[in-house]
Amino acid sequence: MKSAVILFPGINRENDAIAALEQATGTKPTVVWHGETELPNVDIIMVPGGFSYGDYLRCGAMAAKSPIMRAVADRAKAGVTILGVCNGFQILTEAGLLPGALMRNASLKFICKNTHLKIENTTSRFTNQYGKGDVVDYPVAHHDGNYFADEDTLNRLEGEGRVVLRYCDANGNVDPATNLNGSQRNIAGIINEQGNVLGMMPHPENAIDPLHGGIDGRGLFKSMVEAVS
Repeated sequence: MKSAVILFPGINRENDAIAALEQATGTKPTVVWHGETELPNVDIIMVPGGFSYGDYLRCGAMAAKSPIMRAVADRAKAGVTILGVCNGFQILTEAGLLPGALMRNASLKFICKNTHLKIENTTSRFTNQYGKGDVVDYPVAHHDGNYFADEDTLNRLEGEGRVVLRYCDANGNVDPATNLNGSQRNIAGIINEQGNVLGMMPHPENAIDPLHGGIDGRGLFKSMVEAVS
């Protein structure tokens, strides 16, 4: 199984993404520079976190215009599995591959901590290894993770089962007190209509090794492998 990690100037989680994909697939992914115009033939594409272009202008806005994103968009239309994490989520929304936008955290402060997440959809190609209502523990590290979309879009995401992850407490309770960044409806991750593109703010790639504090993120990568095998 083959995978690729997209690398933009300012991205700093590419090695974490490489490690997680290599662990899950058994093969080291190809790293593709943002200035390239073509992608290799791969089963999984990951857009990692960091601060592409220093987060100038608007998080992800400049990266979304990079040449490689045209190829990523083409692969998305073709049904290839694409995961965008943190800045990767921001890039996918700016590129129009996912609806909504990521705004400044409600606290206006950078948040770096672990958080609990409720698995809301276990049928997606990203969460098929989890059980309905499972609670996982992933790290977050962002300043602009406050998910926003208009009411019609939010209702459509809910109705179509496209909200995959929500911020919650250790018992799976979802309420304003467990919403760490102000995201509407505690949304932490969504998929596109086709179900092959996931954007999420928390970092599953940093939850794959017990030495780093936990392995809850392994299920997400195993899910992708299972879905495309």
